[in-house]
Amino acid sequence: MKQLRLNIEELNDDFFEETRLLGITAPLKNYQFCLHLNNQLGYQFRLNPDIEIHLRKKDRSYYFSVYQSQEPNSFLVHYLYHNQFDGEYLLPEFKHMDFLWLMKGDMVADDKCNWIKQAVKNIPGVQLVAELTNEQIRNKGNMVF
Repeated sequence: MKQLRLNIEELNDDFFEETRLLGITAPLKNYQFCLHLNNQLGYQFRLNPDIEIHLRKKDRSYYFSVYQSQEPNSFLVHYLYHNQFDGEYLLPEFKHMDFLWLMKGDMVADDKCNWIKQAVKNIPGVQLVAELTNEQIRNKGNMVF
């Protein structure tokens, strides 16, 4: 009997296919940052407890909240991850990033991505907004829900 093995790396690559990811440094509370995004950029970010990321490290549990906003008349969904919980990081390679904004489900044109980056930079308290490439992300699997 042939045994089937799940190719985790392939699953992770599929999850990130045709996505854009922004790293944001902003020492704000999750709800404050989402409120700014909703009020100033017109998004509808809401906490989605169904896709909260749960990691176990050194016999401890860590929970990373994920906020979600569906783009009207589109397959595009925006996910906002909090990168830090109780001293642990969802993506340890980006410890200086407080939030990770994943755009998934539809192509995001460069001009739209640039508009989002610029608009986020104008939010009070935001220090840095940078697009992250798939090659830079070492712990991709941590973001997959």
